[in-house]
Amino acid sequence: MPAPSIAVFNAAETAALLPFPELVAALALACSEYASGAIHAPERQVVPFPQGGVMLSMPATARDIGIHKLVNVMPGNRALDLPTIHGVVSAFDGRSGRELCVLDGPTVTARRTAAVTMLGLKTFLARPPGRVALIGTGTQAGGHIEALAALYPGLHVTAVGSSQERVQAFIDAHRSLPLQLQAAAATPDDIDAVITLTTSAVPVYTRPARAGLLLVGVGAFKPELAEIGPATLAGSRIYVDDPAGARHEAGDLIQAQVDWSAVRSLADALAHGAPFDHPIVFKTVGCAAWDLAAARCALARIK
Repeated sequence: MPAPSIAVFNAAETAALLPFPELVAALALACSEYASGAIHAPERQVVPFPQGGVMLSMPATARDIGIHKLVNVMPGNRALDLPTIHGVVSAFDGRSGRELCVLDGPTVTARRTAAVTMLGLKTFLARPPGRVALIGTGTQAGGHIEALAALYPGLHVTAVGSSQERVQAFIDAHRSLPLQLQAAAATPDDIDAVITLTTSAVPVYTRPARAGLLLVGVGAFKPELAEIGPATLAGSRIYVDDPAGARHEAGDLIQAQVDWSAVRSLADALAHGAPFDHPIVFKTVGCAAWDLAAARCALARIK
């Protein structure tokens, strides 16, 4: 008997299978399961390409499904006018191991990364945000502004970047979203949350920490990168999405030589609450458990 065909979804189709409300809920469940050991997600394997770039292999398994995200990051593609990231997320039945579907890898990464930030806003702010600033105007910033529009329509969003032209182009590209958008050269003072979304090697946010402001660090995913300054971190309660991965990938925290014994997990905040009376930094690095949560969300929509 011929094997059944496997559904393969392109970027637009994958995005439609991952609506942000459902994805945030799936991530909250996966976060607790990952912390308890119900989801197994080893550290990602990195294999270099001879001509530059890397192949990243990230599997994860749970009782219901398993996933394997295989993506290639090719910085040289910028010169070829091609996307720098290509890849897929394959989902498998947890009992039989049979293939279930294949999702677009970059889309899964962008949407689940933004959804983790949205889970952070929900967890670490005492009330829904009214004003948020985005530092950065790249792909991740685009995913985050879509997530904010889906979950917080009417929100006031300020875009901040190193180039005023790029910031304005970013604002113009998202004018159709149900948000109040403005461009700025610096982060406003009257803000509920700041989300850093750059690949900067030097901190882009160095202001003193203050209670009531949530700072979410997304972009620095290598030891040599840092978006949040040491002084800001020193005055904050620090939470991370993946404690194991953060020790190797959270450049902000590594360079600041934070006391890792004082760094708490998102799962801890979900279980016990967050200290709203303290400044909070939420650093995310991502892991395959979050891709598994996205696959669950997509499979529920497919069914």
